[in-house]
Amino acid sequence: MHPSAQRVVDAAAAQDLAIEVHEVPDGTRTAEDAARAVGVEVGQIVKSLVFSVSGETVLALVSGSNRLDEHALARAAGRDRTAVERLDAKAVRAATGFSIGGVPPFGHPTPLSTFVDRDLLRYGTLWAAAGTPRHVFSTTVEALVRITGATVTDLRDEK
Repeated sequence: MHPSAQRVVDAAAAQDLAIEVHEVPDGTRTAEDAARAVGVEVGQIVKSLVFSVSGETVLALVSGSNRLDEHALARAAGRDRTAVERLDAKAVRAATGFSIGGVPPFGHPTPLSTFVDRDLLRYGTLWAAAGTPRHVFSTTVEALVRITGATVTDLRDEK
């Protein structure tokens, strides 16, 4: 198993969650790619998006069928809506230990304030990145909220 995927498995196990990592040879760089690869609706894919909100690094777990409303993320974090910035690849790796396209919802060197898109509650099974753009795992929203200590909130951009 790829070392980054193993870190995700180990982080899940440390929280009493057993996950099975699946390798997708063609990669899952987009939610649509991931959904096709595992045979589910795009909405079941968890996009792990890393932002700075008033200087704090936060993680938004967003349904693959949604665009993130950055102002909603700022409100959820209790911060000024004008101080939201998507982090670049270098900052994402520094904050999470993983590259963009493979950022898992947990297993980061330091826990991040995490917000879960309420639309993910509609699905029994979710799929998320497991440390690389070629590795994914399935889980439930309940497990994600438990492991990450996330706040469930409305994050969908209505535009």
